[in-house]
Amino acid sequence: MLAAGLGTRYGGLKQLAPVGPLGEALLDYGVYDAVRAGFRKVVLVVRQEVEELFRRHVTEVIGTGVEVTYARQALDGRTKPWGTGHALLAAAPAIAGRGPFAVMNADDFYGAEAYRMLREHLVRADEHALVGYALRETLSAHGGVSRAIAETDGRGYLSRLTEVAEIARRGSPPELTGHTTAGHAVTLDGSELVSMNLWGFTPALLAALEQQFARFRETRGSDPRAEFLLSEAVGAQVAAGQARVRVLDTQGRARWFGMTFSADEEGVRNEVRRLVDAGLYPTNLKDGLERMACD
Repeated sequence: MLAAGLGTRYGGLKQLAPVGPLGEALLDYGVYDAVRAGFRKVVLVVRQEVEELFRRHVTEVIGTGVEVTYARQALDGRTKPWGTGHALLAAAPAIAGRGPFAVMNADDFYGAEAYRMLREHLVRADEHALVGYALRETLSAHGGVSRAIAETDGRGYLSRLTEVAEIARRGSPPELTGHTTAGHAVTLDGSELVSMNLWGFTPALLAALEQQFARFRETRGSDPRAEFLLSEAVGAQVAAGQARVRVLDTQGRARWFGMTFSADEEGVRNEVRRLVDAGLYPTNLKDGLERMACD
């Protein structure tokens, strides 16, 4: 679980923002959904300076119902982390030798069905997977967002991932626009499948990712703004024929929500309250996780 981001646009450590009835954060609902889907260990990738905050939170809110370990994403003198691809490499020692694994952001809510889809895929198929959401369902009303647009071939496998930044509705009449990392303008219709960084991987990914990061540091390591993004790294492996990724389309079966900006928090709180009131999550996630551990 990737939790080392700075939350610059949010304005703080949004990974621990209390949005549940007893101070639960979105990461706690992700852990709960992952455990009931069949995942049995959580690796939290954090920055060293906030590790103690995460440890205290896990003790108080998650408890002992699931094994949680920690991996530190080093800054190496930078002011911001190297990116999501490097974050996964930081977790590699904790997940190596344990078979297929999932990767997700700590500050996103993916929905229980998304974890079930991913777990079922990893059990039955020896190949990577990406859970895709319709772009229109992942926007913020409070500013532009960055998304990786996923294109598929005729068999449902990923053919290309394109990072598009600052996606928002603009103009009159309003239309969705953004720009690629190269600065090219892009117009979208909202139906595009996007990656929200919920992945399933076989262990084969890690060796190739290490080689990619070594090349990245050689060519872009001196740029303090450069990020080694997991989506771009996997997309490059696909383009080179080194990897095959099945795209799992949620098709409305799982709803994403999250916090890019601080103004998103109220809506997230309301969504969590609605789900708890509907009985889809226990009021006390810690008790719920410990009950599942005893079943």
